Amino acid sequence: MSDHSLASSEHADDHGVEHPGYGTFVKVWLALVVLTGLLVLMSHFGQSYAVWGLLILTPIKAGLVFYFFMHLKYEGALLKGVVLVTLGTLLIFFALLFSDVAFR
Repeated sequence: MSDHSLASSEHADDHGVEHPGYGTFVKVWLALVVLTGLLVLMSHFGQSYAVWGLLILTPIKAGLVFYFFMHLKYEGALLKGVVLVTLGTLLIFFALLFSDVAFR
């Protein structure tokens, strides 16, 4: 496969898997900047908006980083499953921690 046959924003590695080019990374980075700005804006409306913004926007931002910058998009199903189980376990531990603190 020649490099000229691929889209200008993507390139293939030795195994024929296409990876995003700089254009995709710039777009994802701009999305992260916009989401951060939205999070800062929400914090100016009060603490409850800031907390809901953190709970909603932060996982979206983390997902974008995992998916594009850490190349999770191109990994196999096993590694994606391990990452999801790990994040789910961490979420359960945080929920138990906060429920323990809340009901003392």
